[in-house]
Amino acid sequence: MTRGGMKTFSRILIANRGEIALRIIRACHELDIETVAVYSEADRGAAYLDLADEKVCIGPGPSAQSYLDIPKIISAAEITDVEAIHPGYGFLAENAHFAEICQSCHIQFIGPTVENIRRLGDKAAARELAMKVGIPVVPGSKDIVPDEESALKIAREIGYPVMVKATAGGGGRGMRVAHNDISLVSGFNSARLEAEMAFKNGDVYLEKFVEKPRHVEVQILADSYGNVVHLGERDCSLQRRHQKLIEECPSPAVDQELRERLGEMACELSRAAEYRNAGTIEFLLDRAGNPYFIEMNTRIQVEHPVTEMVTGIDLIKEMILVASGFPLRYSQDDIVFRGASIECRINAEDPDDGFRPCPGLIEKLILPGGFGVRMDTHAYAGYRIPPNYDSMIGKLIVHRETRDEAIATMCRALDEMVVGGVKTTIPLCREIFRHFHFIKGNLDTSFIEEYFLD
Repeated sequence: MTRGGMKTFSRILIANRGEIALRIIRACHELDIETVAVYSEADRGAAYLDLADEKVCIGPGPSAQSYLDIPKIISAAEITDVEAIHPGYGFLAENAHFAEICQSCHIQFIGPTVENIRRLGDKAAARELAMKVGIPVVPGSKDIVPDEESALKIAREIGYPVMVKATAGGGGRGMRVAHNDISLVSGFNSARLEAEMAFKNGDVYLEKFVEKPRHVEVQILADSYGNVVHLGERDCSLQRRHQKLIEECPSPAVDQELRERLGEMACELSRAAEYRNAGTIEFLLDRAGNPYFIEMNTRIQVEHPVTEMVTGIDLIKEMILVASGFPLRYSQDDIVFRGASIECRINAEDPDDGFRPCPGLIEKLILPGGFGVRMDTHAYAGYRIPPNYDSMIGKLIVHRETRDEAIATMCRALDEMVVGGVKTTIPLCREIFRHFHFIKGNLDTSFIEEYFLD
C-alpha cells in the first residue's frame, strides 16, 4: 500500500502461532505484504503455516525454546530478510528487551515503542502515570512491594481484602486475593513465584480488591504524530481465574456519558505517555459505576474482534500502517459505533474439572456460520492441540444490531458448533448465554464463579 509517497513494509515476520498468526497473515496479504511464519516442532504441519509466504522452524515445543527464544526469532528474521516483526499477543508482545533488540537490528517492531512498553507495561509505573494526570486508580501501593513486612503494612493501611498483582505480564498469572494477614503472606510469595516463572519478573504491587466489579477496557490507536483516538469500550467481566472467557462491545453497563469519559481518560493517558500504536486501557467499575484505572496492555488484545465488528476498523492493519509511519486514517469524529458484538473464547478445557486443559486430537469440527457470525480459528478436523501452549483453539464472534439479537445469534452459533475428541468450554458458554442475569446484563467478575462453579 502506498499513500502520500509513503509505503508499507514488503515483508513481515510473525513471532507468534495459532489463531493470531493466521489473523496477521490475512491482514498482511490484504495489504500486499509477504509474510514469514515461525513455528515450533509442536506446531509443525499446522495448516495456517501453508498460507504464509515462507515458514521457519525455530525450535522444540516448549515456548522457552521457540516462541520466547529471542535469538532464534531474530535469526529467522535476518535470514528471511524481513523489515518488521509483528508479535501478536502473549509470548514476546510486551517484552521491552525484544522490542529493543529488533530496533538494534534495524527491524521494525509492530507495536508500541520500547519506552512505552517499559513505562506502561509495568503496572506499578502505569498507575503512577495515571495518578499524575489525574485519572482515578484503585487505592494501593505506590511502588513495587519488596517484602512480606512491607506488604502487611500496606494491606493494613488500605484495608482487606487486597489484591497482589504482578507488575509484568497478564492472563491472570501473578495475581492473588488476600482477606487477612495469613492469606496475604501466602499470596504474596506464590504470586511472586508464579510471575517470575511466567514473565522472568517477580515484582508485585498491592491494590485494594474491589469486590464484584465490572471489568471494562478501552481500545486506543495512536500514531507517531501525536494523534490518538479511542474505539470505545469492551466489557470483559466474564472471567474464570482472572482470565477472560466472554467479551462484548459495547458494555451494557456504560452509557454515552461514561463512554466519553472513559475514552477521554484513555486518550489522556496515552498522550501523557507519548504512546504509539494499538493499546488497551483497563478499568474496574465499582457497584456505583465509578471507574478506576488498573493497567494498560501495550499490545493487541485477544478480544480485539468485537471492537473491529462495531467500528468497522481492522486493528491489525492499523497497527501495521502506524508502524510503517502512516498517520492515523481516522479522527475521533470519524469513528462510529454500530450495533453490538460479543466474543466467546473456545478453549480446550474441562469446566467441570477446574478448567483443566484438554489437549489432543480434534476428531470432528463443525464451525458455525450465517449472518453476523465470524469464527477466528486455526483449528481443523484432524488437528492435534499441543499441550505446550494456551488452551484457546478459536474465537466465536457475532455482530448484530442490538445486544439481544447478538445473544440470540451467539446461542444459535454455539448450538451449531461441534468439536469432537476433546472437551471444550462450549457447553458452559451455552449455559451462560441463556442465563437470566447475563441476558439482563447483570454481570461482574464473580459471575462464573458464583453461578457455574461449585
